Amino acid sequence: MTDRRSTRWDAHRSARRAALVDAALTAIRERGAGAGMDDVAATAGTSKTVVYRHFADRADLYTAVCARVAESVVAHVRAAMDSATGSRAMAAAAIAEYLRLVEADPEVYRFVVHRPLLDREPGGRGGDPVGDLISRIGAEAAVVIAAHLATHGRDTGAAAPWGHGLVGLVHAATDNWLARPDGMTRDQLATHLTDLAWAGLSGVLPRPKEVTA
Repeated sequence: MTDRRSTRWDAHRSARRAALVDAALTAIRERGAGAGMDDVAATAGTSKTVVYRHFADRADLYTAVCARVAESVVAHVRAAMDSATGSRAMAAAAIAEYLRLVEADPEVYRFVVHRPLLDREPGGRGGDPVGDLISRIGAEAAVVIAAHLATHGRDTGAAAPWGHGLVGLVHAATDNWLARPDGMTRDQLATHLTDLAWAGLSGVLPRPKEVTA
């Protein structure tokens, strides 16, 4: 029989962790990617001692922030792709939405990519939340590519490397653009990346005329 008191406290702890992740994101947006545990605690209106009751260490909080960011990014990119018609339009929509999210929340992006809390933790911690974020987006791209290949009766084995390769390309170019924009607008970057991505995809993806009755 389930102990209702235990369940109630589990829900409380989960809600408290979520609220502290909210506070961390607010602190990052207000104080920059270098925001630390003191900033998170101050934003949450509590002490570091309370924060550490809900997160084992700084790396644990960092990982939770990354998970929240990943969930949001993947949902937005998926919605953008779902709203587009045609393979090139879907690629363009995904790239444009990813860049929009980065430009709208640059400090959060820098926080996730440069991992200040993770690097400050003595001894570090296993896992790579940034890699997990990029992998999740790459997996989404792979699913879309695989569906396109399957629809045309083609082997879907290449979908994973193509999807992850394209996302890796966009991620690397975005990181460089954010650090060294050189006057390039987000729309210009989106166009350049879409042109490059489609130059590769259009050479390997089947076209509608290849469909057999």
